[in-house]
Amino acid sequence: MYNREEEILEQYEVEIRSTSKGRGALNCDTDKGMMLLKEFRGSKERAAFLYDILEFLSSRGFLAETAVLSKEGEALSKDEINGVSYLLKNRYPGRECDVKNKEDVLCAVRKLARLHNLTKCYEKEIPEFLKTDGNSLLDEYERHNRELNKVKNYIRNKNKKNDFELLFMKVYEGYRNQAREVTEQLKRQMEGLKETVFVQMFGLCHGDYNQHNVVFCQGEWVLINFEQMTYDVLVQDLANFLRKILEKYNWNTELGIEMITAYDSIRKLLPEEMEQLYLRLAYPKKYWKIANHYSGSRKSWISGRDIEKLEKVIEQEEQRKQFLKMLFCFTT
Repeated sequence: MYNREEEILEQYEVEIRSTSKGRGALNCDTDKGMMLLKEFRGSKERAAFLYDILEFLSSRGFLAETAVLSKEGEALSKDEINGVSYLLKNRYPGRECDVKNKEDVLCAVRKLARLHNLTKCYEKEIPEFLKTDGNSLLDEYERHNRELNKVKNYIRNKNKKNDFELLFMKVYEGYRNQAREVTEQLKRQMEGLKETVFVQMFGLCHGDYNQHNVVFCQGEWVLINFEQMTYDVLVQDLANFLRKILEKYNWNTELGIEMITAYDSIRKLLPEEMEQLYLRLAYPKKYWKIANHYSGSRKSWISGRDIEKLEKVIEQEEQRKQFLKMLFCFTT
């Protein structure tokens, strides 16, 4: 008997030779090459846009995954019984970007810059559901500041504090001051930005740019998993990738400079983008993440892993400050 996923595949003009379960998806060996059937939680309109932008990138010779249309010409197929939607994509088996290999990391950064250059050339209208509010980052920081304050008040009012809470409060003031200062700097930048520059800073972002979504396949780097694509400040992709990599390298300043230089060699960064990059990396996001996880956890029992994460953040703080000091010099 067919399982549900095999019935979904009948909605496509492909001959299935074999299937195997993958990480949250179904790997498909077809007469048209390797494909991947994946559950899609977005709207029909988002899927249609995703198909179109991936076709655009492909037409420009940019190696990225592509989506497959159903027999009905739709970007999504649907399981009518359980109401789940699926996306069928071309699959690129290969190795992920190795974060321990500096050349892999730099190749991934250059690939990102090429993506941003190309998406700037996309001439069709950007759907409203992709666009973020111009003040979204400021709103996010102000919300995080309130959340940090809430956690602090909760811990302060406890009579008996555990090891995690004692350590959290020991460094709270320093991280609170960082958060407030960066928020104020961002507010000043947003107030002083010219409209023309503001528009230049925006573009189509991958939305989830990390080492898992950059794959080396048959001698070429291929980008995958564009489902989180947004229309936002382009350096958000670069900032997120920099943070993920530099946390693994103890905020190595030399590597950070090389990554930014690699991006800038392909897509020249505006002075305002360099400042935005600094502001995105200077906010103590890791400390906030730990606080947020604590806030939503069962506080009667604290995992040793939470303490380890907080200790790691504190341990890396001096190196992080050195990197940020270097980066700040490029913004003045």
